[in-house]
Amino acid sequence: MIALLTGCSGAEPPRAQAEVPSPDSLSSVRLDAANGDTVRPNSDQPVAASVSVAGDSASANRAPNEYGRIPIVEYHLVEAEDGTYKVSRERFRAELDTLYARGYRPIALGEMLDKKIELARGHSPVLFIFDDASPSQFRYIERNGKLEIDPSSALGIWLDFAKDKPDWRNRGAFCLLSGAEAGRSFFGNKGIEGQKSEWRFAKLRQLDSMGFELCNHTLWHARLDKYPDAFVQEQIARGELAIDSAISGYKVRGFALPLGMWPKNRPLAWAGSWTDPKTQRVSKYNYDAVFEVAGGPARSPYDPKFNPRSLPRIPLGKNMPLFPTLRVLEKEGPSGRYVSDGDISTVSGQQPTP
Repeated sequence: MIALLTGCSGAEPPRAQAEVPSPDSLSSVRLDAANGDTVRPNSDQPVAASVSVAGDSASANRAPNEYGRIPIVEYHLVEAEDGTYKVSRERFRAELDTLYARGYRPIALGEMLDKKIELARGHSPVLFIFDDASPSQFRYIERNGKLEIDPSSALGIWLDFAKDKPDWRNRGAFCLLSGAEAGRSFFGNKGIEGQKSEWRFAKLRQLDSMGFELCNHTLWHARLDKYPDAFVQEQIARGELAIDSAISGYKVRGFALPLGMWPKNRPLAWAGSWTDPKTQRVSKYNYDAVFEVAGGPARSPYDPKFNPRSLPRIPLGKNMPLFPTLRVLEKEGPSGRYVSDGDISTVSGQQPTP
């Protein structure tokens, strides 16, 4: 077996870490499709992306507001420079710094859906979502016969940031493509950006073992508004089947709409089925949450108007900064930021008007 060096934070109790099998021990990995990738193109024009880090020494004195808003931050590519749906590595690290300094801490999608947001008093939740499963988010490098997480990938930057912050947990969701081109097949395949196809399933297992969640983003990122119901259900169901191939029985709770486009039959975004024409096997899916592509901070799960099947997000990239949203959230009342009272058994703050 090849050892896996994670650089994992000591924030969580020890969990079993997935190992990366040697290529010789792997069975062949089926690539689901060779269809064209409809991910939006990146801009070639760089833009300065420095983000101010504001200190937050007031967490303990911040008034609890558990009916407040929760930022769901949306990342795609994390590379050398900003671009369309792309942030620089320096900017990504700076945005982690900004969120931490202002009292935000990562939560899981499941914690939000189940109303189990357990944070220290004065702290606020932030839900990280990574779309498209590119190597820039999670890349392996080989050193001396061992596989390591590339420190320049988003996951590598995250782990380095978290290593001295025990309250920065490995939480967030990776919304996956399994059959897209341009290497967007479970974080890279076919040697693209040095990523081998046989590493793909091990990456999913490792994310799960570390505490992150897996989310469906369809098979190859088709615009669901352009296709009939049967095609929509095939795209979604086969995306989930691919996740199940890596982790049998994994419960996928979230689905991210490609390009934010709803299918003509809207409920098919969260529930449906597809029958494999060769085996006649019926595959069903049913999601608790559906992510929009934008829309600002999300309502608290305690808000009467909270709708998990239409969760807005904050997309980040060129001309899409994070700090203005955080500044708006500093206002008082239900439209301000969610602030924990430190007691998961109580809900503090002013309830919004239904």
